[in-house]
Amino acid sequence: MPIAVVTTTVEQPDSSFKKRFTERTTPPPELPPFFYADRFDKAHFGDWRDELATKGYTVVKAIPTEKALEYRERAFQWMESFALGFDRNDVKTWKNEHLPVHIKGGMFHGYGFYDISQLWDIRCEDGVIDAFAKVWGTDELITSFDGGSIMLPNRVDVMDSGKWEHMDQSHYRRGFYCCQGLVNLNNNGPDDGGLMVLEGSSKLVEEYFDTHGRNSYKSWGPFDWFGFTEEQQQWFFDRGCKWVKVCAEPGDLILWDSRTMHYNVRPKGDRDRVCTYICMAPAHLLTEEDRQLRVECFEQSKGTTHVPFAAIYARDFEPVKRSDGSPCPHDTGKPKNPPVLNDKIAKLVGIKHY
Repeated sequence: MPIAVVTTTVEQPDSSFKKRFTERTTPPPELPPFFYADRFDKAHFGDWRDELATKGYTVVKAIPTEKALEYRERAFQWMESFALGFDRNDVKTWKNEHLPVHIKGGMFHGYGFYDISQLWDIRCEDGVIDAFAKVWGTDELITSFDGGSIMLPNRVDVMDSGKWEHMDQSHYRRGFYCCQGLVNLNNNGPDDGGLMVLEGSSKLVEEYFDTHGRNSYKSWGPFDWFGFTEEQQQWFFDRGCKWVKVCAEPGDLILWDSRTMHYNVRPKGDRDRVCTYICMAPAHLLTEEDRQLRVECFEQSKGTTHVPFAAIYARDFEPVKRSDGSPCPHDTGKPKNPPVLNDKIAKLVGIKHY
């Protein structure tokens, strides 16, 4: 069902991302019952999935530490591959003018970043796939075409764009719908930036919207996204929810229920934050229409939002813009180092059936 967009744009502190939030109203769509909706209603697994069910998030070791740090090295090599003057060993070059265009201090969405070989290598890691297989109860999975973050510490040229607390699930949905993930590629302590989660919020979101209604919301585009105001968050605080900074080691996979309210923070200490975002879900949830859309996105190196199997939101290519408003000449929409298509990638995309 189409969503009616009210023309008033919500003003935000920066001009790159949050200004695109719009206030939306829509009648309740007719959403069919979801096969896995009750999967995390109770903690009955006897392993880390119980924490996912009760707290809304958990941390799982997915990649050996040394290999994760190698992925971090490749991330810095990617940034240095642009003729912009960035040198990881020279803090004077840790500025926008020497870096590929990004948002929120280090989240990349241009340059075909979603499709670089490093991200596909991480998606194909057995430990990553095995964790999502345990989440869903099947190893026949497809993956989102998510990006990643490379956040440098002690930067002084990044405008604070606010926290943008949100969940990546429509407030019209009921029950479990998607498990989000990020693979952490560096030591990530309390001051190193990273993921903030509102612990326990996944258990309360339906009650909140049953109480307060579902008629309007803020989104930057996707159907499966809801931004929360401070006033709305207070309702969750009053019921015992608290913000938690999730700490992790290199190679850890942080998983969270998409009903969990969350946002990220930049490093406050001296250590960089490097991670890759990944969501996987059962391949059988794909319609043929969405499968074809995913194949098209893969072929054109387009990124998608987190949910891999439905309401897929992918923007047409448009070069990212430098600080002076000009298109970045380095952004062709294609990755410098594309993946080599193999059987595992073909199945994770949906090109090849299980």
